[in-house]
Amino acid sequence: MADEPTPRRPRSWSDIPADIAGLVLRLLPAHADRARFAAVCPQWRATARQRPLPPPPPPLPLLALPDGTFYSPPYDEPFRFPGFGFAGYKATCGSRLVFPRDDGCFLVNPFTGATVTLPALSSVRLRPPNAVAKYDQQGTAYPVTWMHIRGSEHLHISKLILCLPSLVAAIVGDGHISQILVCKPGGLSWSVRAYDMVRNFQDMAFYQGKLYAIANDDEDLLVVNISQDQSTGDPQVSKIGQAIKGEPFHSVWHEFGTMDILANKKLYLVESHGSLLMIRRKIWCWSKQASDTDPEASRPIVAGPNEFEVFKADFEQSRWVKMTTLGDEQVLFLGRRCSRAMSVSQYGMSGDQIFFLDDEEENLKQYYYSTEITSFCVCDMRDGQVDSPLPKASWKRCDEMRPVAWLFPQD
Repeated sequence: MADEPTPRRPRSWSDIPADIAGLVLRLLPAHADRARFAAVCPQWRATARQRPLPPPPPPLPLLALPDGTFYSPPYDEPFRFPGFGFAGYKATCGSRLVFPRDDGCFLVNPFTGATVTLPALSSVRLRPPNAVAKYDQQGTAYPVTWMHIRGSEHLHISKLILCLPSLVAAIVGDGHISQILVCKPGGLSWSVRAYDMVRNFQDMAFYQGKLYAIANDDEDLLVVNISQDQSTGDPQVSKIGQAIKGEPFHSVWHEFGTMDILANKKLYLVESHGSLLMIRRKIWCWSKQASDTDPEASRPIVAGPNEFEVFKADFEQSRWVKMTTLGDEQVLFLGRRCSRAMSVSQYGMSGDQIFFLDDEEENLKQYYYSTEITSFCVCDMRDGQVDSPLPKASWKRCDEMRPVAWLFPQD
């Protein structure tokens, strides 16, 4: 009788060639899966670090909650980073969480532990250095400048961009009015143009080596020219000019039965496929009409459906060009703190979608929600339908908690 073949001992996961393991890594869209991949064995961990093949496409962003928990789409179970809890962040900046520090802040990369400190908002260099408040904010003389809002107790950073290793830009303001400040990481002070009119700046983007900003009132695209302070070497805003003249959408009240309907507006700037996009988000809100018996009664405004319009910057013609599609591969992740466009076809996901967050500006609550529990939603550009993809990824809205934000693992 012939000897039966001896069963071969199963090979370990570490025996899989690095190039095959690299191909597996490229197919994982979620940060949580990539972390599990690296935890399998030292060989796979080295593959995740060294990437002998072309770098894998960036994973999908994380959804960061104010209590220090995170969601890694497409999964709807929360997780936490080991070690530092990361609760209490105020904003996000690409792959970094922004935490308050005295009167300033510091940025922490939860994936690497790297930290960057930024100056306090009480330490701002004026241009010109001898600037004084020329107008009375309480009177009728305008424009209102940085000199009139710099002492506000509600002053805060609503948007932060690490443009270059030597340049940080921020939108700093108080409610509806704000100004653009710049500094260098680890620097001692911010820099601001003291006499420029404050605006309702909605967003900023660093695009093709230039900083752009957009204001809510006129939807003009502004280019922020940066120079270097000759005495300190620190960055400073030398001029803010107009790149595109906007044709803004003006919301109006509509009567519908016993309700008044109003569209609130948010604007976002995102680079996609080499173009700069402006996304206009309309939040249709409703409020009960005033009663004849009690016309002074409180009438809270409640948020309703969302609509989106996308425009591409045409710099040659100095205009916004409306787009009807993002493309079958593109998805936008929109948030007040951080937004990005990503290609998702390699992950088997449908493109032409917008993932967005309900994250109003701090100290600027224009409406309420019908329920205290909310989750992020996705709008399909092909039919305008809005859905909530992760029903478990929700959070309770209250005045004591910061809004949620997108965190991008690779930046």
